[in-house]
Amino acid sequence: MALLAGVQVSVVRASDDELSGVVRVEGRPQKDVVVWLEGVTATPPPAPDVVMDQRNLQFIPHVLAVRSGTRVAMPNSDRVFHNVFSFHDGKRFDLGLYPVGTTKVVTFDRPGLSRIFCNIHPNMAAYVLAVDSAYVAVSGRDGRFAIAGVPPGAYTWRAWRPGNRTATGTIAVEPGRALEIEWP
Repeated sequence: MALLAGVQVSVVRASDDELSGVVRVEGRPQKDVVVWLEGVTATPPPAPDVVMDQRNLQFIPHVLAVRSGTRVAMPNSDRVFHNVFSFHDGKRFDLGLYPVGTTKVVTFDRPGLSRIFCNIHPNMAAYVLAVDSAYVAVSGRDGRFAIAGVPPGAYTWRAWRPGNRTATGTIAVEPGRALEIEWP
């Protein structure tokens, strides 16, 4: 285990067709951490359809990671009107007022962090992090993440979590290697 910029990194076993790992903060699994690789020269897989829903007066998911250029559908699945916007950093937009059953689409056309809010419901907040990489994942409740289709090679990895700085390091990806990231 090595210490990079205050973040512990270690290598564990993984499957041959993906880079997987675990993110921990102070020893506990951490959800909603975006992990991505830079410097991958292989042809990336096609970008999947992406949705950030509005249900029960919250955005789902709370943290979304996308490749730059990805279109994100933002349906209103609540029983009330919403007005989704972002005026900070990354993609700036204001979708205006829209009712239940309506979907608006935003293209996150450049890298950056977008803080997403609803103009009507001040407690609604989420993040969309657009990166220049198709090799990106968000950790689940158990802190685990998996990035599919990563070819063998040496890459820079980055990890971001809400309210914290971006951690970075390098990894030699080969069959059976995985990445564990731990913030102190």
